[in-house]
Amino acid sequence: QLQAFGGGLVQAGGSLRLSCAASGSILSINFMGWYRQAPGKQRELVASMFSGGSANYVDSVKGRFTISRDNAKNTMSLQMNSLKPDDTAVYYCFADITTTTRVTYGYWGQGTEVTVSS
Repeated sequence: QLQAFGGGLVQAGGSLRLSCAASGSILSINFMGWYRQAPGKQRELVASMFSGGSANYVDSVKGRFTISRDNAKNTMSLQMNSLKPDDTAVYYCFADITTTTRVTYGYWGQGTEVTVSS
C-alpha cells in the first residue's frame, strides 16, 4: 500500500514537502509519480520518476517542484517551492509495485490536500 503525507495550507510563494511511503511485500518499484486533481479538473501527472532516476515534470511546475526517491526505503518525496494558488489540489502518489510474487500492480495513495492562498 501507499501512504502520502505532508499536505497543508500555505501562502503563495511558500513551500511544502509531500512524502509517500510504500509498504508490503515489495520486490521492486519501477514507476512512481505524483498526480493532482483540482476541483472541477481532471487528474494530472505532476512529476514522475522511474527507478533509474530520470525525472519528468509537467510544464507548470518545472523549476519549482522537485521529485526524489529513496529506492532502498521505497519512499518518494515532492518538494514544492514558490507555490501558487493554481497549485491548490488534492495530491496523490502512485507507484507500479512488483510484489514478491512477481506480479506488478498499480497502487494509489490516499490524497493529501494542498491549499495555496493568495
